[in-house]
Amino acid sequence: MTVGREIHLASRPVGMPTPDNFRLVEVDVPEPAEGQVKVRNLVMSVDPYMRGRMNDAKSYVPPFAVDAVLDGGAVGEVVESRSPDLKAGDLVLHGYGWREWAVDDARRFRRLDPVAPPSAFLGVLGMPGLTAYVGLLDIAAMKPGDTVFVSGAAGAVGSLVGQLARLKGAARVIGSAGSAAKVAHLTGDLGFDAAFNYRDGDVSKLLKQAAPDGIDVYFDNVGGDHLTAAIARAKPFARFALCGAISAYNEPVPGPDNMTLMIGKRLTMRGFIVSDHNDRMADLIREVGAWYAAGEIKAEETVVEGLENAPEALTGLLRGANTGKMVVKL
Repeated sequence: MTVGREIHLASRPVGMPTPDNFRLVEVDVPEPAEGQVKVRNLVMSVDPYMRGRMNDAKSYVPPFAVDAVLDGGAVGEVVESRSPDLKAGDLVLHGYGWREWAVDDARRFRRLDPVAPPSAFLGVLGMPGLTAYVGLLDIAAMKPGDTVFVSGAAGAVGSLVGQLARLKGAARVIGSAGSAAKVAHLTGDLGFDAAFNYRDGDVSKLLKQAAPDGIDVYFDNVGGDHLTAAIARAKPFARFALCGAISAYNEPVPGPDNMTLMIGKRLTMRGFIVSDHNDRMADLIREVGAWYAAGEIKAEETVVEGLENAPEALTGLLRGANTGKMVVKL
């Protein structure tokens, strides 16, 4: 029998997760039953939403269970199949990350056309890509001529939002990030018109300098002071897509104290969950896939080697140590 490794949640974190909250475990990997496949994982994803699942709290997805394997997006290769739908050698996308091997019904694995590296299906052509695509175009209803502000703009979602806005005809694209190097990446590599390091001062003042005429669209990955600043700089009838609030994932932060401005400005603020919009995946693959293949969209990755380092990759993501998509190569 194959022996594989997987990461279990050892305890629920208080604040930033620590190594003690995780446990590396060896398990026997069963052989596939009729209708099942056995998959060797090649690369797995770590994403900000995973921090929320480590809490014992009701949410849109169940929390991770203590003393059980975590899960998340992964791409692997089928090594054994007892299903007519998949064959050995197929590349598949699935939700059984945080482990080296996965065995389950074939219908839980989506065969991929290997038109891009495996990790791309966890980033630009996967869930983060769909989040950016749907959030900007459907939730915020961005239109040509808009001024667009993206927080967390150097991450997997934010970096794609900014590039999509540029390609879709935005008049001005502005991003925030957490270092001078990331700011240079946004304006130099990704084509943002302006960007600022939120550690350099008051975010409201920094955004006012970058967007003196205001903003039409805000794509929020951060919450807190960024959301406050966006409300202050919003033009009448501006639209906000609320994707995440990473500033508050490990400890509470003050929320906006200027919500009354939303009334006079007639703002639209809408939260969304990407899994509600899987019907748009084909559009993402068609449109963004073409831009990606042509080199018009760049998809930076930060790669961590080895399953045993997946917890460190997650905490690094929460600290902002990544540029682009954070992935773990198995």
